[in-house]
Amino acid sequence: MPSNSAKVFYNPSCCCALNFLNPVSYIMAVTTFIDEYTSPVSPSRIFKASIVDSHSLIPKLMPQAIKSVEFLQGNGGIGSIKQINFAEGGAFKSVKYHIDELNEETYTYSYTLIECDALVDKLKKITYEVMLKQSPDGVSISKVTSKYYTSGDFMLKEEEIKVGKEKMMAIYKVVEAYLLQNPNAYV
Repeated sequence: MPSNSAKVFYNPSCCCALNFLNPVSYIMAVTTFIDEYTSPVSPSRIFKASIVDSHSLIPKLMPQAIKSVEFLQGNGGIGSIKQINFAEGGAFKSVKYHIDELNEETYTYSYTLIECDALVDKLKKITYEVMLKQSPDGVSISKVTSKYYTSGDFMLKEEEIKVGKEKMMAIYKVVEAYLLQNPNAYV
């Protein structure tokens, strides 16, 4: 006798359950990018300025691009939901993300983009993991791992996210320049 329940299998390589009665709607692929950036600014200063205090510093440094940053839930710690409101005329109106990890001692930070104009039906979510450390020669190394979770047979291409990476790097460089010009800030 046929069963009405679907057989669900977990596929650890794609982080999803597969429903074989309707497999296309449940297939999820993960595309991962790992980028490293170096800076002469210490990891603690970059972390404090670009992550912990980003909600107040970045709109001041880049008012032409970022109108405001606000907490919709929480106060900036783990579990908080943050919304970035972009200036008028930009490609996006706002993005919302969930803070998954924030460790000021190890300079690690991870968050999940949960709402954005870019999250179309083929892109379920984006996660970011940021780790800062100091190299033996005194240079700060920022390692950013981004994971793009797609559904169906949609294949994400690196050139499709290049613009987003460039915008993130521009923010990083503006914060870095501010810290270099203000050596007593965020010490």
